[in-house]
Amino acid sequence: MPSSTTAGGSLVIAWLGLTLGVAFGSALLPLISIEIFLVGLAMQQPHIPWLCLGATVAVGQVAGKLLYYYAAKGTLRLPSFMHRKTRVETPRRVAWRQRTKRVRMWVEFLREKCHRHPHWMVGTYGVSSVIGLPPFMATSVLAGMVRMSLSAFLSAGLIGRFIRFSLVAASPAVFANWIL
Repeated sequence: MPSSTTAGGSLVIAWLGLTLGVAFGSALLPLISIEIFLVGLAMQQPHIPWLCLGATVAVGQVAGKLLYYYAAKGTLRLPSFMHRKTRVETPRRVAWRQRTKRVRMWVEFLREKCHRHPHWMVGTYGVSSVIGLPPFMATSVLAGMVRMSLSAFLSAGLIGRFIRFSLVAASPAVFANWIL
């Protein structure tokens, strides 16, 4: 009996490790949907505790977004191919800049507001980590740009992502019991 328990435990650890990797990857590349992966895993492996899944995904997501935070803060040096090069001004670029002027002004307004009111940024980032609006990637970058403290970034992100992904992991069991 102990060998089957050990095998089951190591299988759970393997699934949690895979989940951590997918969560980290989805934080870096938004093309990967951690929500779909998590719902599928929770349906296929219902013996894995949903709180463990929520915590694992939260750690992976915040670890991935930490790279964006450090890059925006200027602590992490980006490869040279990711740096902007001086470009020749073409009529197309000028027109594009005119069309995006309002967006750039809004981002600058938001950045200045966050500098003046640091707690406002923690609240915005925390709400974003739970519901995804404004986009979590954008608020992670903005948090780095306004030099939000690392402890506030980690705590608000981990708590919010834990709530979000624990609910996502629990949803298959909740709906299965609700429907049946």
